[in-house]
Amino acid sequence: MQDYLNRLHEAKNFLNSKLGDAPQIGVVLGSGLGNFAESFENQQICEYSEIPHFHQTTVVGHKGRLILGECEGVKV
Repeated sequence: MQDYLNRLHEAKNFLNSKLGDAPQIGVVLGSGLGNFAESFENQQICEYSEIPHFHQTTVVGHKGRLILGECEGVKV
């Protein structure tokens, strides 16, 4: 269990250092909805492959990116 928590903290610390403040809301998008995230203003993009201990996508066509930005003035 401790190893899992250590990996979780390592990933969290990486994302905090790379992306800054946490968003106000999270949105998990399914197939075909990635264009919504592309419309965010002030985007910050992090490739899944950069995130320590983060699973890589195996879905064909999935870009494998975490996108932060603003939508209607809300940090998403």
